[in-house]
Amino acid sequence: MYAVIKTGGKQYRVSEGDVIQVEKITRDHDSDEVIIQEVLMVVDGDTVTCGNPYVEGATVTAKALEDGRSEKIIVFKYKPKKDYRRKQGHRQPYTKLEISKIELN
Repeated sequence: MYAVIKTGGKQYRVSEGDVIQVEKITRDHDSDEVIIQEVLMVVDGDTVTCGNPYVEGATVTAKALEDGRSEKIIVFKYKPKKDYRRKQGHRQPYTKLEISKIELN
């Protein structure tokens, strides 16, 4: 069984036990459990359930393992012969999730 979920403007194909890295999710640090209700599709064997846009009653439960920041990328802009140069770095924050349960009601 697997599902296609949407979080942070991106789509992920997940199964139970998968560990994925998504855009940072704001949550209580008291609770490690994250419930994702934006489920686009659920596949269970030969049964495929597609949503319009989301599957009604489908949820994916995940455990938040850690929050962090990814590797730094350098953004460098310049215009030749015009003495224009801009250098900027960026580190994208993320949340690492372990998928624990996929439910379809």
